[in-house]
Amino acid sequence: MTEKTEKSEKTAQSGTAGGSEGAEKSELGLPRGIKACLFDLDGVVTRTAVVHAAAWKETFDAFLREREGEGFRPFDAVTDYDEYVDGRPRADGVRTFLASRGIELPEGDPGDPPDAATVHGVGNRKNELLLERIRTGGVEAYDSTLRYLRAVRAHGLRTAIVSSSANCRDVLRAIDAEDLFDVRIDGVVAAERGLPGKPRPDTFLAAARDLGVTAEEAAVFEDALAGMDAGRAGGFGYVVGVDRVGQSEALYAHGADVVVEDLAVLGDAE
Repeated sequence: MTEKTEKSEKTAQSGTAGGSEGAEKSELGLPRGIKACLFDLDGVVTRTAVVHAAAWKETFDAFLREREGEGFRPFDAVTDYDEYVDGRPRADGVRTFLASRGIELPEGDPGDPPDAATVHGVGNRKNELLLERIRTGGVEAYDSTLRYLRAVRAHGLRTAIVSSSANCRDVLRAIDAEDLFDVRIDGVVAAERGLPGKPRPDTFLAAARDLGVTAEEAAVFEDALAGMDAGRAGGFGYVVGVDRVGQSEALYAHGADVVVEDLAVLGDAE
């Protein structure tokens, strides 16, 4: 059993946060040198990761069925989602998953209709289904994350939302949380600035710059493996893996300093 695996099992069993060996922690459960917190949206702030996974499954299963017939191998909303699309920009998710099945599509254009057999067409179909699910089911926040965000700000730390979603601002407004973030780097901003998405660290690094801190002074909060990779690649001061689906070992393997099931575990979030 590896040291990381032992740490993940202890965290899951005790419900307490671990972290960098010997690092002095603040009341927020963060190293003392941290000045800013960078939060992913889906799965960390909002309960929308499962909605994304369902929309991807419906999209890819329809595509594969039409291409390969009824004997197609379905998209797995857990393993395929975690490995190929979670945390990535929409078009990157399409490319990465289809490449895993040996399928290559023309890029097309961002305005392609959702029935177009292009990377952007498939991505737009997924977004159409996602928005329909959000409209009918609404958006729900993790209350413990909102409490933790307020505590972070009350302690004088700055905050940013870093998401690959082009719908990030609408989702934040739906849960009345837009004012909890000093900076927003989402799919819209990334496209405007030409920033590659996760697992590259560019969007997180841009958020840190906009907040006026170095990567070493910022903590990343992510539930996606691609987000862990981005945190590690960017040299951030602390990387918190949020385990909503029982993948603590994988989160550690991809670069988490600590894995928690809920941000309430970290500290002063009353």
